[in-house]
Amino acid sequence: MSDSIRILAINPGSTSTKISVFDDENETWSTKISHSSEELAGFEHIFDQYDFRESVILGELEKAGFEIASFDGIVGRGGVVYPIEGGTYSVGEWLIEDLRRGVQGEHVSNLGAPIAKELARLAGCPAFIVDPVVVDEMEDIARYSGHPDIPRRSILHALNQKAVARKASADLGRNYDDLNLIVVHLGGGISVGAHSRGRIIDVNNALNGDGPFTPERSGGLPVGDLVDLCFSGKKTHGEIKRMIKGAGGIVAYLGTNDMLQVEREIEQGNRVYRAVYEAMAYQVAKEIGALSTVLSGRVDGIVITGGVAYDRNFVGWIRDRVSFIAEVMVYPGEREMEALALGALRVLRGQEQAREYDPAERSGNG
Repeated sequence: MSDSIRILAINPGSTSTKISVFDDENETWSTKISHSSEELAGFEHIFDQYDFRESVILGELEKAGFEIASFDGIVGRGGVVYPIEGGTYSVGEWLIEDLRRGVQGEHVSNLGAPIAKELARLAGCPAFIVDPVVVDEMEDIARYSGHPDIPRRSILHALNQKAVARKASADLGRNYDDLNLIVVHLGGGISVGAHSRGRIIDVNNALNGDGPFTPERSGGLPVGDLVDLCFSGKKTHGEIKRMIKGAGGIVAYLGTNDMLQVEREIEQGNRVYRAVYEAMAYQVAKEIGALSTVLSGRVDGIVITGGVAYDRNFVGWIRDRVSFIAEVMVYPGEREMEALALGALRVLRGQEQAREYDPAERSGNG
């Protein structure tokens, strides 16, 4: 084994698999393997793809000249398990069983942990997951929605949010565990989280209709009008769900979720596109303002990340409304592969203790 720590990071996507090799903090190799609809058509359930995805990864590593035994740790994207606190988790049998059962639903990220576990067995090293989307560190007061049958839930871009929060803390010369930050992930979904001393104590449900509208999600809709639409007979249950997630937001207003097209239209003077896009920024800014009250106004930084953060105009609209609260720090794109590797690296260096997915606590916090 070399002096550096070598980590393999695996991130299964719906039509692709990303894999990266890190030597310490440095990404030394990466690839994105695309999977055609024909290749995936024969798999009825997500877990049926396990052998296929694993063999593809092993094939790519062999082509690139990496011996599986050269890895000191293997980390996979965390799946949709029961709510857990943030951190790096060892991959154990209870975790894999709940992913296999789909206790919170089928999702392609459920493959990350079992593939990491098998490759780690071949390599003779530990397997991990880091900050899955079901990270739940919300305070009890944040769970009240207004009705006990519908508690507020924590579903967010936890992996990238935590990664950029640590990056921003380092750039501020401070420790993440000592700061209050508001972190905004701007992607197909938008999550805005209040990070207080290393914990995300409040956040919108970025998956199922809460918070700002997004390129393809409706965000929080007027409840009474939504109920009326549900019972109007104009839309089916499936159509309503699709309206909330997939065909809401920018798609509903403008017929596209291509933000580059939206930017081009605005540059050419399209006032309708600008009005809708600026309204999305307005709602993001309003969410940031709301979370500043959660932190009692003591905000050390506002951190903006995700694909839409590349658009300086959009970020500028947000900055104009929230810069009075705290410094706005922008980290465009996503750092998922780096976040996975660094989570494993902290454990392998002894800087952090690996957590265990405890079957006695699998019902989680919410």
